[in-house]
Amino acid sequence: MTPTAETAQGNHPATYREVLAEPRFRLLFSTRAVAIAAGSLRITTYSVLVFAATGSALLSALAFGIGFLPQLFGSLLLGSLADRLPPRALIAGGYALECAAALLLALVRMPIAASLGVVALVALATPVFGGASSRLVAQWLKGDAYVLGRSLNNIASSGAQLFGLALGGAVVAFLGTHRALAVSAALYLGCALAIRIRLPRLEPGESGGSPGSARGDGGAVRASLYGAGLLLRGHDVRRLMLAQWLPPAFVAGAEGLIVAYAGGRRFAPGWYAVLMGCLPVGMLVGDLLVGRLLRPLTRERLVVPLTALTGLPLIGFATEPGVCVSACLLLLSGFGLAYGLGLQRPFLDALPRDGRGQAFGLLGSGSMTLQGVGPACFGAAAAGIGTGGAIALAGGAAVLTAGWILTWHPPASPLPVRKNSTAPENGAEQHACSSPAR
Repeated sequence: MTPTAETAQGNHPATYREVLAEPRFRLLFSTRAVAIAAGSLRITTYSVLVFAATGSALLSALAFGIGFLPQLFGSLLLGSLADRLPPRALIAGGYALECAAALLLALVRMPIAASLGVVALVALATPVFGGASSRLVAQWLKGDAYVLGRSLNNIASSGAQLFGLALGGAVVAFLGTHRALAVSAALYLGCALAIRIRLPRLEPGESGGSPGSARGDGGAVRASLYGAGLLLRGHDVRRLMLAQWLPPAFVAGAEGLIVAYAGGRRFAPGWYAVLMGCLPVGMLVGDLLVGRLLRPLTRERLVVPLTALTGLPLIGFATEPGVCVSACLLLLSGFGLAYGLGLQRPFLDALPRDGRGQAFGLLGSGSMTLQGVGPACFGAAAAGIGTGGAIALAGGAAVLTAGWILTWHPPASPLPVRKNSTAPENGAEQHACSSPAR
């Protein structure tokens, strides 16, 4: 029985088996996991390549993060394409573009500035095909199956990133940087071919987009800016986006200080890597347990406590604990990031039906951007209050976010879920975005 059936609705908890029984989701899920591993391999290898060529730690760090910030501009300027273009061609084309960029970096000797430009240009398109993929998942998985689909994507994302980072070190050691980039290109090519061959071609309207809507009038940039403005002016959509952006950004700010904290505390060599691995491990466990064991309404009731859990353990770093306590605190903080599962259903129900692709692209690109800004902000704070104090400051900011979410609804009630799944598209858009800007 596939998760598109009515048994996955309401407060009925879905299962991972039901979610993976949907073959189209299984294809998108598996190719996305491979693409994330390929991306981690490409990012780390390219960073090593830049450092070897320049000896500059700054340029190496820039090479590592150059693919993050342009995603926000891509979502704002091109995001409407996620709803206007055929999703199969869009997703396959996105993976092909990533493949071409990796091949270009592997085969062509170009100035560092030019290679950085290549990575940045590809990042502009990432929210477009990422948003199209997320839109299809939201269309094919109904009720709690959609939430568990997001949970599986989170788990696969963390695992694939860890695998890609480990694979990067091994492949670079055995093959060298240029061949490692070629391996990344081959993985992207496999994803593109799998989508092109196995994802069915969807007829106009079947994919959930609305090419004839007001959002589709005019050029892509104009439509994208209009759609992004419409989404962010909607009170419910805006605050649900902020709730999904802010705690991960604060946790990323704390994560960026772990190496400096371990060095300042004179931990044994290698312990910083263990500490950095605690956050994704905690997130994996949290997504698995919260996603599988709790009912949908229970997850939504636990949004505030779990959000607070992302920050409270980090405040403990103000006492500058040792290795074991630090590891436990980071595990707990990572576990709290499962709070996002309780926001998935309210967020989906708050979106206009003809703008979901752009909304998902904006959600992802905004999160990536803020997670890039967080380490810089709290790193600057560490210069004045120390690394332990800056990590605690990040934790306090996450706890304040939990308090802000608490003001949305009574603590004993779940987050409000909009029942607009059968509403006409224009009505859904007005319902989600007519609240005045605050």
